[in-house]
Amino acid sequence: MMKLKIYPYDLQLKHTFKIAHDQRDVQKSVIVALSDGTYTGYGEATANKFYGVSQEQIINSIENIEEKLAKVEDLSPALFHQQISQWLDGQSFPICALDEAYLDFYGKKHQKKTYQLWGLELNQLPLSNYTIGIGSIDEMVSKMKEVPNPIYKIKLGTKEDIEIVRALREHTDAIFRVDANCAWSVEESIENSKVLKDLGVELIEQPMHPSNVEGMREVYQHSHLPLLADESCIVESDVEKCVGQFHAINIKLTKCGGPTVALRMIEKARQLGLKVMVGCMTESSVGISAIAQLLPLLDYVDMDGALLLKNDPAKGVSVMDGKVHFPEVFGNGVELELN
Repeated sequence: MMKLKIYPYDLQLKHTFKIAHDQRDVQKSVIVALSDGTYTGYGEATANKFYGVSQEQIINSIENIEEKLAKVEDLSPALFHQQISQWLDGQSFPICALDEAYLDFYGKKHQKKTYQLWGLELNQLPLSNYTIGIGSIDEMVSKMKEVPNPIYKIKLGTKEDIEIVRALREHTDAIFRVDANCAWSVEESIENSKVLKDLGVELIEQPMHPSNVEGMREVYQHSHLPLLADESCIVESDVEKCVGQFHAINIKLTKCGGPTVALRMIEKARQLGLKVMVGCMTESSVGISAIAQLLPLLDYVDMDGALLLKNDPAKGVSVMDGKVHFPEVFGNGVELELN
């Protein structure tokens, strides 16, 4: 019999995390554990105000299927995902938490790391960026100096965006990625791409609101930098829509429904000639360790969530100076440290 435990957790951020449409000091998270009494797997989904998903909703959805989960036999991860997707009627956040937990459980039970279950090897892994949230220029410079890293993602969406990047560039030769979180117009996006290219920026993430499809097509035609979809690429069916608007997609496990769906999205993106990033939503080491299993398939990765926290409740895959380190633990490599 499969036993379920749910841990609501308030992740405390080291610094106020501000982006164009939100700011927070606490990230509410739901960590789930699935156990057969011998092996225990862990998964996570973080609440998100922008997508209207609360911690309570995630918990309630999972609790509603607890009796069904108890009867799960030794299903393959793919069949387990198919089953919970039906039970949860496509609710991606709780599906993600359970998918991650079952992959972790299954790998531990079968004495393999999750990436090995998928036939992957740890060759030529991309470096992770470290995110600098919006603040005063002095605050943003301070955050950057606090965590030396070869790549930074800089959150923009202010009236001083170019000034911010110029100021940060004075302090480092690191690669910059910028993320406007839907805050720019067509004209701003095109003009900013020219200037940002000269400032050593590698790509621009989600410059405009996803509803402005025609605007994105125009920016795509005239941008001086590659464009990366985030809010425009939430679920599996969005991948194809990004062609002609973006050069790459950023997959978030929580938004799409977990690593099992992410694998399909990556395959689809490759077929369509799109590059791929997997990003985080300020998860603890539970969610970050799940992201890490996909690394051999990625062009870019944003897995700094645990580095932004004061109180990471788990141990697992870690990131140091942008490099990813895998523990000698099967599954996703997660060990929970909750009291």
